[in-house]
Amino acid sequence: MIEIKGISKSYGEKSVLNNISFTVGDGAVFGLVGINGAGKTTLLRLMADVLRPDAGEILYDGENILGNAQKRKELFFLPDEPYYTAGTTVEGLKELYKSFYAFDEKLFENFREVFSLALKTPLRNFSKGMKRQAFAALALATRPKYLLLDEAFDGLDPLARLELKRGIIALEETSVLISSHSLRELEDICSGFALLDSGTVADAGDISETLGKVHKFQAAFEFPLAREAFPFECLTFEQEGRVVRFVTRGDRDRIIAALSALKPLFVEEIKVDFEELFLCEVKSRGYLK
Repeated sequence: MIEIKGISKSYGEKSVLNNISFTVGDGAVFGLVGINGAGKTTLLRLMADVLRPDAGEILYDGENILGNAQKRKELFFLPDEPYYTAGTTVEGLKELYKSFYAFDEKLFENFREVFSLALKTPLRNFSKGMKRQAFAALALATRPKYLLLDEAFDGLDPLARLELKRGIIALEETSVLISSHSLRELEDICSGFALLDSGTVADAGDISETLGKVHKFQAAFEFPLAREAFPFECLTFEQEGRVVRFVTRGDRDRIIAALSALKPLFVEEIKVDFEELFLCEVKSRGYLK
């Protein structure tokens, strides 16, 4: 289990993280989401012991990661832009990681074939997507106990995204924390999530349970109705003449009963996905107009 307890981090007078707390269960795949600048990358670097927090602690199975060399051997952190030298090759990185981790050669070979990775070509000659595929293949093949991925799906084509998701799911004994803007991909593989906003946890929990509490409806009425006529809070509300579309949070049956009392001509319920929920949350905080 990974426990984030009251983590705060500032750069000078700029506060990046403020009292962040959540947990990632054993073998769970957990999504870390938020707009650019929300503090996701800083938190991952703190979790990898690359940065030191100003306050709070990060525990892996009850042990603080701070300066803990043994625990660092059990985790793999793949940053958004991994460092490599001009002559670095996939083969060279593989040999390097084999000296630190119980490297799974068979698993790596599977990914090398799927991604058509050239072993001896310098990474500087790879496209952005190919670099991401190479590092992802190496990361998964280390089979760490804890895997931290920053913008895991950035630059990948649809097929590569699918293979990466399959690879992550197959690591059944690995706790995976993924920072990504590809929310549809996270919904496919993640059980839990944390939404960072202005350096704090704005929302967190089980993705399925959270989506189960959010409802989207489209309804038409005999006459146009103002927003004030709907007796419940809306995350979003759009109106085109007599037709309204809105997303709300709460008890579904009560919402439907309140809608029925307004005597609509028809009511249609529309499925809300994780990406739409994120956009609703972001819009409710004034980031989108």
